[in-house]
Amino acid sequence: MINKFAHISTFMSMDIPYEDADVVVFGTGFDGTTSNRPGTRFASGAMRSESYGLETYSPVLKLDLEDYKICDIGDLELSIGDTDRVLNEIYEGSKKIVQDNKFPFMIGGEHLVTLPAFKAIYEKYNDVYVLHFDAHTDLREEYNNNKNSHATVIRRVWDILGDNRIFQFGIRSGTKHEFEFALEENHTYMEVSTINTFKDIVDNLDGKNVYLTIDLDILDPSIFPGTGTPEPGGVTYREFEQIFKILKNSNIKLVGCDIVELSPDYDNTNVSTVTACKILRELSLVAANNIEKNA
Repeated sequence: MINKFAHISTFMSMDIPYEDADVVVFGTGFDGTTSNRPGTRFASGAMRSESYGLETYSPVLKLDLEDYKICDIGDLELSIGDTDRVLNEIYEGSKKIVQDNKFPFMIGGEHLVTLPAFKAIYEKYNDVYVLHFDAHTDLREEYNNNKNSHATVIRRVWDILGDNRIFQFGIRSGTKHEFEFALEENHTYMEVSTINTFKDIVDNLDGKNVYLTIDLDILDPSIFPGTGTPEPGGVTYREFEQIFKILKNSNIKLVGCDIVELSPDYDNTNVSTVTACKILRELSLVAANNIEKNA
């Protein structure tokens, strides 16, 4: 079968034809509501180029990309400059992947791109739970007079899900009201600064449908400066690496994933981009392995 996406520069070893794929990777190069340093629109292209410096095999997971059916379809075509239209285009692109019974793995883009992708997931899995890694709460009701912003995205997800369905890790920045909304009013579960309770939460979600959203600024800027709003006090890559093994060994059912907020041009060493690539490799393997386990 001919891969109709063969003309697209793909992430390493993710060149299975779409029709045959279990996991579909796609980029959403949008940073229209970025409030600090723009540039996340360039993340997916930088990651595809840099990915060829990695191996396909993960010694942490003992899994290899070449053993799984993963397709990188490139970036969705977006109407940059019109936020509402972009959100609908991301929703329609994600919905097509979900309707085709494939696992959507999105490369942002700013964090707002999670909202339309999640809406497409929710339409099929309305019992879904969300695991959210981030330096920032993203729980504002509005930001700069806008209800749809990278600073409000998890609040908009909460509008859909309600209480006891969102679990936040690594959070270390936000307004007083946002922290009260989570910690005192208990609208979300929030672990401040660290990710130590992740395994306990995953164990409690045994058998549940789960969406995973990772803002890469959860990592400390000393190792990941290539992001629009760096926040000191983050986790190291070695600390973060534990989540891959926890997810692989769990009994949850992953139904979608995204990684967002890499701004490659703010790190001229490309180490941030390489780190993002490795996270994409590990989570793609986790997702593909999870599909096999739940088949």
